[in-house]
Amino acid sequence: MTHQLSFRLHQGYATSRAWLGLLLIVLLAGCASQAPGPNQAREHGEWDAQAERLQELEAWGLAGKVGLRTNEGSESANIDWQQRPDTYRILISGPFGAGRTLLRGGPEKVTLNSSEGHFEAQTPEALMEQQLGWSLPISALDYWVRGLPAPEASKRLKHDDLGFPQRLQQFGWTIEYRDWTRADDLWLPRRLVMTYGDLRATLVITQWDPMTDS
Repeated sequence: MTHQLSFRLHQGYATSRAWLGLLLIVLLAGCASQAPGPNQAREHGEWDAQAERLQELEAWGLAGKVGLRTNEGSESANIDWQQRPDTYRILISGPFGAGRTLLRGGPEKVTLNSSEGHFEAQTPEALMEQQLGWSLPISALDYWVRGLPAPEASKRLKHDDLGFPQRLQQFGWTIEYRDWTRADDLWLPRRLVMTYGDLRATLVITQWDPMTDS
């Protein structure tokens, strides 16, 4: 799966609210049942102590708010993301587009259903290339949302004073971890800001379900 970002932006799609929605869900691809724990004080060493558990976490869910800002404008919506070892399901609902867009992915193909129609491709990258004219490092996002860099790839990672990730740079993207929450004895990102050039995506997670017993 390629990790190179190829910008061949189609202006007609860039100005469409529906295609901004498509961009947003694929950007965050790779139902939450548990709300984050109350605010707790993070302690030095806790990140290193849980690192192995996070790497092995293959089934999880999250829900929250996501916003996208480009030179063309800004949009926001609700996100409900269920991740399993071989499949994922992402539901976006909110102001942009017709209000509901569903992305499903598995080993064989990726499908997208929205008010614009039904679309299929073998990979999320191919779907973006097909509909938007450019692609993103989708396989890295499963790691980024957990606070991890994608494996076997160059990176620049800065930690805060407590040893938690603060800023990650990978594949040309900058991911800033602005806030953390506690769920199932794990510290997980609560607010992420991801930027690439003029593109800025903000994810605020209101529910995390790590599914650590799955």
